[in-house]
Amino acid sequence: MADLKTTYMGLELKNPVVPSASPLSRELGDIKALEDAGASAVVMYSLFEEQIALETGEFSHLLSDGALSLADPTVYFPHRHEYPRNPDDYVEHVRKAKEAVGIPILASMNGTSRGGWLDYAQKIEEAGADAVVLNLYFIPTSDTLFGLDIETLYLDILGDVKKKVKIPVAVKLSPFFSALPNFAVRLDEAGADAIVLFNRFYQPDIDVAKKEVLPQLSLSRPEDILLALRWTAILYDQIDCSLALTSGIHSADAVIKAVMVGADIANVCSVLLMHGIEKLDEIVKNLDARMDEIGASSIDEVKGSMSLGNYVEPTAFERSSYIKLLQSYGRI
Repeated sequence: MADLKTTYMGLELKNPVVPSASPLSRELGDIKALEDAGASAVVMYSLFEEQIALETGEFSHLLSDGALSLADPTVYFPHRHEYPRNPDDYVEHVRKAKEAVGIPILASMNGTSRGGWLDYAQKIEEAGADAVVLNLYFIPTSDTLFGLDIETLYLDILGDVKKKVKIPVAVKLSPFFSALPNFAVRLDEAGADAIVLFNRFYQPDIDVAKKEVLPQLSLSRPEDILLALRWTAILYDQIDCSLALTSGIHSADAVIKAVMVGADIANVCSVLLMHGIEKLDEIVKNLDARMDEIGASSIDEVKGSMSLGNYVEPTAFERSSYIKLLQSYGRI
């Protein structure tokens, strides 16, 4: 049997398979079931900045600061009762989850600005969370914003949270940065304990007849792993902090691919929502079997073996691969 242990943000985990933020962490029974199915840690569902602002009366301040620009925010955002728990109850849920299982509990905070909502990071730490994942999902829609403005905002949020807590802090990113390696290095230098690649880019559709925007949640497909694989392979040899790969993890082979390009863990979500928590047990058991089949004795043995740093000239390799791929079309 292969040694599946890995280290993520200094946390010793029994394997690299970690369920990411999803409705599966809303109930203690499901969190226990995830542990029983082989999860080495669980990322809790997200606590949103806007939700905290509603409870503290800071929502209008959030608007006037320009973080949001809505004439009537109540039209677009969920009401208080539509969130699973209020912010303080979320903190208590983290406490109960930590008491209920023997694996690390990683809280998730989702927001786009600096402010009082970040104080909840300290409350979450006091509740016993082993780490905090900052899910910074922000789509710039104004031509007054530069790329550097967004990067600076993220670095400032990370800095504010690092001042408040002693537990590890991960930053979950989208792939839409013009120079991702540079930004990743700056996050690493600013104290990020992990970088999570990538936040899913949710894209609403349009109802032509009704002339309405249709919110649309699409679960990941196995091929969605490719973008995160490529960037994890690029970043692995350039930063010191941990890497987590998320999106498209549907099988044991996908977990091994994630590790091969340099990820410490593979976040799994959509496949569990589609097939149930029992699918996790299958992935973990198959991971052990597949490691034996490829002759790997441990996760550490294969980690980073397919990272871009193994190539003599990474930039030339990327460019040549791109050209070869385009030239091969029609010959497949």
